[in-house]
Amino acid sequence: QVQLVESGGGLVQAGGSLRLSCAASGRAFSRYGMGWFRQAPGKERRFVAAITSGGGSTSYVDSVKGRFTISRDNAKNTVYLRMNGLKPGDTAVYYCADNTRGLALINRESYDYWGQGTQVTVSS
Repeated sequence: QVQLVESGGGLVQAGGSLRLSCAASGRAFSRYGMGWFRQAPGKERRFVAAITSGGGSTSYVDSVKGRFTISRDNAKNTVYLRMNGLKPGDTAVYYCADNTRGLALINRESYDYWGQGTQVTVSS
């Protein structure tokens, strides 16, 4: 049974930092591309960042470039999202997901399994 479990969310002031983690189990983590998405209240779930299976290539939505960093540790079956310079507009539930193509894909429909999400709230 595939499981993705996010952690690390919380309440932070604008300009602060958080590191999200997503622990995977149930299949060969190192074979799968991983992505982070977020969903704000009343809005669609949207792409944030993605990383290839080996970690050699990443993709980001323009609004987080230079502030967020996605990384992975295949020995620990975990993908991370380091978020610096947080803004109130980053407030959302953050989800991790995996894709069988092993690529840093940006389309939500390309992902197979999803975690339950972790709340990030940025106060002004």
